[in-house]
Amino acid sequence: MKYVNKMEQIRIFILLVVVFSLTSCSGNGKDIQKQDVKDAEIAQNNSIKQKEYEDFYEFLEYFSTKRTFQLERIIFPITVSAPDASQIALAPTEEKIEKMDWELLDLTYDSTYTTRDFDKYTQSVNFRKDTAHVALRGIDNGIYADYYFKLINGEWFLVTLVE
Repeated sequence: MKYVNKMEQIRIFILLVVVFSLTSCSGNGKDIQKQDVKDAEIAQNNSIKQKEYEDFYEFLEYFSTKRTFQLERIIFPITVSAPDASQIALAPTEEKIEKMDWELLDLTYDSTYTTRDFDKYTQSVNFRKDTAHVALRGIDNGIYADYYFKLINGEWFLVTLVE
């Protein structure tokens, strides 16, 4: 009889250990899951905040060197305003360029462009709120171009240009 009692006590003890371990694990699992969700939300919010202010100069460098990226960051069809040689006084005309007709635009710039023998020009960038204006001005050669970028959902896009 004592032997059966001891066996039953061991069974009850093992059963209690299993019940306690299951209930304590399930509670911790929920807490861990809640913490994981909170961590994921914080990481997502941080990445959104970082994207909110995409650095224009880093964007411009990548935009000027990667064709696929450039095509993704232009709102097509893009409006181009340019002087029409067939018009009196070179009156400007507007045309739309589709994605398949676009040629890679290189806006990389270094200071030696003002001192080279041919096609000298300066480049400046002006910012307003959510827009950036890149201006190219030739030095005694007629180069004149304006590129207008807009910050949309934290990313820069070329929206129009004047040449």
